[in-house]
Order: sequence, then structure tokens, then C-alpha cells
Amino acid sequence: MPERRPDMLDRRTTLAGIATLPFTLKAALAQTAVDAGLRTVPIGSGAIQVPAVGIGTARRYDNPRGEEQFAPLRATIARFAELGGTVIDTAPSYGRAEEVVGQLVSDLGVRDKLFLATKVGVDTREAGLAQIEQSFRKLRTDRIDLIAVHNLRDVDNQLAILRDLKAAGRIRALGITTSFDGQYEPFEAVMRRQALDTIQVDYALDNRNAADRILPLAQEKGIAVMVNLPFGRDRLFTATRDKPLPDWATEIGAASWAQLFLKYVLSHPSRPIAIPGMAQARYVDDNLAAARGPLPDAALRKRMEHYIDGL
Repeated sequence: MPERRPDMLDRRTTLAGIATLPFTLKAALAQTAVDAGLRTVPIGSGAIQVPAVGIGTARRYDNPRGEEQFAPLRATIARFAELGGTVIDTAPSYGRAEEVVGQLVSDLGVRDKLFLATKVGVDTREAGLAQIEQSFRKLRTDRIDLIAVHNLRDVDNQLAILRDLKAAGRIRALGITTSFDGQYEPFEAVMRRQALDTIQVDYALDNRNAADRILPLAQEKGIAVMVNLPFGRDRLFTATRDKPLPDWATEIGAASWAQLFLKYVLSHPSRPIAIPGMAQARYVDDNLAAARGPLPDAALRKRMEHYIDGL
């Protein structure tokens, strides 16, 4: 575990060398994804390119006990990095997920292959500084690729902190998240008044509310979109259990329901990055395959919506 740092914003001189490191990693990570045949998505100005499918860690990484529960998570991240995946999303509110991710990434020695994203979700500047510093310690890293304000909590104060961190080279991107449709109005307001690299919202084939307002605005503003719960909290798997894939799934190379659901999300014009939960290595192969090959066009997207709405 790294030693506790002095005031994390008072390190611009010592971070001069670190600040140049991401530029090398940007090219390396993007090339790894390209070599793996994965569709990539730009973040920020576009200098950062990440694969369109990542890992979400809510619930599945929150409190593993013993090697029996750690082993499949370790195998998942190892396989993910091996196949060219980079984005792992976590948060302080996800139980021990930050700590678990930090330990697994450190054990595997794959930090430089990954794009680590977390969140800040507290009130006041002082609490934000403390929580962010704790995230650095738990993730065992001197650089976090993305920190987003969780569910708009104290959003302006926390974004000010994140801008300072970005200027200092400690983070590469900043953004906001919401899991609540009721927050869409203030969420849109922040998107319009603040310069953001990313947003994160819930979106799935059976949960399309974000597509009405949030995703088009992100596309207009050039803000990268991260999609949480692309399987609709497993509702989609429940609805399609024991059902064969429709014949038209072959048009987009979808060999499983998971790939079909993910390809729908990825095909939105805002070019989302989907972050489904993954806690078994076999799901990594299946899910990352959605970032390869064709995506549905507008007509097929409508057909997919009609199909799922009819179940």
C-alpha cells in the first residue's frame, strides 16, 4: 500500500514527470485494443481511446472473502487485460470494490494496461479531498484515469477539485454520473454549464429513457458516455431465458443474448462505453466480442426495441 501523501494538490512539481506518462499509455492502450480488434471510443479531446466494453464492479467486487471468491475475480481481470480490455469502473460506495480492484490489479501487474475509473460522492471540499485521496490508496495507484461526481453530489465543489487534479496530472478525465431519471434535469444543466469529459447513466434495450435527452446532449457536446446496467439489472436475461436468438442477430454477428444487448447499447449515435458487471472469465470473452464486428443500424435498432417490448 502506498504511503500517505502530503496535500494531494500541492505536488505539481513532483508530478511533472508523471503527467507525461499518460500520453505514452494513451497510444499503447489504444493500439492494444486495435490489435485485439475491439471497437474504441474517444474520451475528452479524443486523445484517449478506450474499448467500447469495460467492467463494472458494483455488487460483484464489493466483499469477496478468501481465495475461493478472489480467484474468479482475479481470473476475470487477467482475461480482460489479455483480450485488450481496459476500462474498469468502481466507486467508494461499492463496498470494498476499490480496494479489491486495487489488490487484484497490483497482484496481476496490469495497471499500465488499464483505464481505472472511480467516483467521488460526498459533500464539501474537505470531504471530497479526503475521499479522493483514499481512492488513490485503495486503488494502489498514483494516477486515476477518470473520477466522476457520483449522482451529482455537491457537484460544483467536487468538479472544482477534479479540475485541479487533472491540471496536476493525477487524473486524466473527469465527469458526472446519475442512476436516477429524476436527476436528468439538473444533470443536463451541469452538462451545459461545465466542461466534462464523461457522463455515466443507466441505459439498456429495455430502459431507453436516457436516449430521449441525455445521450443526444452528450453527442452534441462531445462528451463520452459510459453506460451502467446495460443488461437492465438482468431483466433482459430473464425476459429472454430459454428463447433462441432471433434470425436477425446474425446480421450483427451477435452469438449470444449478451452480445445482442451490448451491441444495441454500443450502436447509439453517442458511441457509448458499456460497463456490464463481470465476475467470471467466461463472461469476458462473451462481452468483449460485442465490441467486434458490425453494429445494428437505425432500422435494426427499432426492430430490436419492438422485439423486447413485445416479450
